[in-house]
Amino acid sequence: MTDFITSGLRTVELEAKAVSQLTPRINQNFVLACETILACQGRVVVTGMGKSGHIGNKIAATLASTGTPAFFVHPGEASHGDLGMVTPHDVVLAISNSGESDEFNAILPVIKRMGIPLIALTGRANSSLARHADHVINSQVDKEACPLNLAPTASTTAQMALGDALAIALLDARGFKPADFARSHPGGALGRKLLTHVRDIMRRDPHVPAVKPTTTGLEMMQEMGDKGLGATAITDGNGIPIGIFTDGDLRRLIAQGGDLRVAVAQDIMRPNPRTINQQALAAEAADLMETHAVTSLLVVDDTGRLVGAINSNDLMRAKVI
Repeated sequence: MTDFITSGLRTVELEAKAVSQLTPRINQNFVLACETILACQGRVVVTGMGKSGHIGNKIAATLASTGTPAFFVHPGEASHGDLGMVTPHDVVLAISNSGESDEFNAILPVIKRMGIPLIALTGRANSSLARHADHVINSQVDKEACPLNLAPTASTTAQMALGDALAIALLDARGFKPADFARSHPGGALGRKLLTHVRDIMRRDPHVPAVKPTTTGLEMMQEMGDKGLGATAITDGNGIPIGIFTDGDLRRLIAQGGDLRVAVAQDIMRPNPRTINQQALAAEAADLMETHAVTSLLVVDDTGRLVGAINSNDLMRAKVI
């Protein structure tokens, strides 16, 4: 009977060893490859056959999402027209463990005649691919994790790790920031947190509850009921919020025997309300609500004037929280 644990552990250990042996490969050749890509005025064209092609697809996607424009071209299709996608302004990153596939051999001379820089990620430093390349990153492994030493396993893991190393080194060199990452991932949770501003999702007039300091308690309750925020701002003559009154404040007022019929806003409001600038990220509004245990915030412009309101339901609808 197969010992699945032993087999699985052997695979992980062999692949971990393959990755650990890559450390000396992050050398001057790696630096030259990075500098060539940074100087590229076009895109990085990643290509590879078989399993190396699958790794190439992933590396191209990682490069593109971290600030280095890249796309994948299948070498077999390249010799049947797709090479037309490659321009003299591009850089080609060719991935092959053996460096001797027929598909590569058919297109390498054309790439060289076009004067396109060629970076080889290969396990054989003396292969045809390596001889054609301007820069070679060595991805050689001692053996595959496959017990037959045939199925690409440790070699593709090494390719993946070196591709990630390239992408992250370039990311660092470009000064790539979380906001840059978010711009290429607008549909994800990170994108929403880093790209959604308060102004994008806040409630605006006529849906923002606001009253004057001399407004009666009953009129204030009418405003809260009409706008449905569960709170109302109290603003001065310049539209600057000087207080807030919430459903919770109403419950406390009633419990203390207060009478809305004789109360006015300035007497029962809570002064110095929590506010947030409309230019702030919506994620900052969520953090502020959590920190101060509130469910809504008044939104102000750069002059401090009330321009909107936002609550936790608005943040949930926008999928910020």
